[in-house]
Amino acid sequence: MSHRPFPGRRSVLRGSLAASAALALPTTLGAAPAFALSGRPKAGWGVQAGDVTAHSGLVWVRSDRPARMIVETSATESFRDPHRWQGPLLGADTDFTGTTRLHGLPAGEQIHYRVLLADPHDPRRTGEPVTGTFRTTPLGRRRGVRFLWSGDLAGQGWGINPDRGGYRIYDAMAKLDPDFFLCSGDNIYADGPISATQALPDGSTWRNITTEEKSKVAETLAEYRGNFRYNLLDENLRRFNAQVPSIIQWDDHEVRNNWYPGEVIASSDTRYTEKSIDVLAARARRAFSEYFPISTLKPGDRDGRVYRVMRHGPLLDVFVLDMRTYRNANSADDQTVDPQGILGAEQLEWLKRELARSRAVWKVIAADMPLGLVVPDPMENLPDFEAVAQGDPGAPLGRELQIAELLRFIKHRRITGTLWLTADVHHTSAQHYHPSRAAFTDFEPFWEFVSGPLNAGAFPASALDNTFGPDRVFVKAPTDSNVSPAGGYQFFGEVDIDGDSGELTVRLREQDGTVLFTQVLQPGRVGQ
Repeated sequence: MSHRPFPGRRSVLRGSLAASAALALPTTLGAAPAFALSGRPKAGWGVQAGDVTAHSGLVWVRSDRPARMIVETSATESFRDPHRWQGPLLGADTDFTGTTRLHGLPAGEQIHYRVLLADPHDPRRTGEPVTGTFRTTPLGRRRGVRFLWSGDLAGQGWGINPDRGGYRIYDAMAKLDPDFFLCSGDNIYADGPISATQALPDGSTWRNITTEEKSKVAETLAEYRGNFRYNLLDENLRRFNAQVPSIIQWDDHEVRNNWYPGEVIASSDTRYTEKSIDVLAARARRAFSEYFPISTLKPGDRDGRVYRVMRHGPLLDVFVLDMRTYRNANSADDQTVDPQGILGAEQLEWLKRELARSRAVWKVIAADMPLGLVVPDPMENLPDFEAVAQGDPGAPLGRELQIAELLRFIKHRRITGTLWLTADVHHTSAQHYHPSRAAFTDFEPFWEFVSGPLNAGAFPASALDNTFGPDRVFVKAPTDSNVSPAGGYQFFGEVDIDGDSGELTVRLREQDGTVLFTQVLQPGRVGQ
């Protein structure tokens, strides 16, 4: 597989460093931008590109005041003969964030872009440009595809630690020069306050950068917005965002741990004055839409959807699921009829339809929760379950019924090249599912790979549920709970598809990039 060396990195770093200079005082950045500011608009939070296709892409920025967003693109990092894109007016209604859709781009090419912020009253007054780059999807397959995935950032109170260089895992990921990064959810921990220090088992101290919005659980729209801003205080992440486009999904911690629609927070949880999860989820969803470039959501959106399919040429389709918004309530999950399940009926039908339509060699199902790993919901000390599996190794029950329907559909429609990627459980593992080991047998074998966390507490390996016959071929996890990033156990995964043979290689990696496990899959097969 021939993967071109990453061009334009020097100019991207210059743009990122310019953004870094504006973030020298994180405590003042926690506040909303003031309207009466001297000088020119600043884009101190960096840039992001997302949901890139063969001919389009989304570019995101945040200003420190009202400004007009302008994007210039070029085939060269010198920005010779640039094309200019007039973006939205950034204001308080979207927390001064904005996204511009670029279209008509050349396929399979490196696109250099820079974002300028113009004074809305004097367009000639623009701030220092911030640069980024991404590759559009090729129409052919010769160049192959490489992408990374992980999830879980700033969880369990382990935030940006300047003593350790912040979120260093992003630098290790950038060195692999991926075509894109798939974040499998828990982009923030809105329910996890971050204090200035935490004690470590060896007697040393973990030190966090702190902000006002991260001093308590998020309830207001401003607090949710502040949670997304917090992670952008990290220079490694901003630099990564400028170099690698993203595909973003969400899970529970963008709102609250283990949430489901219609949930009412118990009165005993005094951290929350707002008890309606639906109210909190609406605020979180709006902030989520403002801080990430997502093709199915507009900044400030309350009505768009997170689930979507991203097509990456003839080799790859990525089916991004939302296993949070349409689920039923967490319960014992042992019902014998469950049409709603974890996806909801409409999303399930969409997924079956899009899988059947797909002509890509590989069909990655990006799930924000695992299938056969048991994830309990201990929030109110009830024996409820949070993911698909509930520990009963027999025939499908509860949410397993919906997954069984999907797996049966994939088998009988002879859909080739499916594999599942997820995060959520704060360890890394590889599970092979096979009907010969399963209680439910009407499906073809498939793989599920787990990675993460990016920067959060690590936890022991989850128990397996034998309904779909998982065999845990590899796992790396601590024996203790909530092991800090200083103790290791921070992970990301890599998927590398060879353009000539179509072979797909999965590598599970540690935070420094060390390969822990490798699995090679062959194209064109129904199950393997």
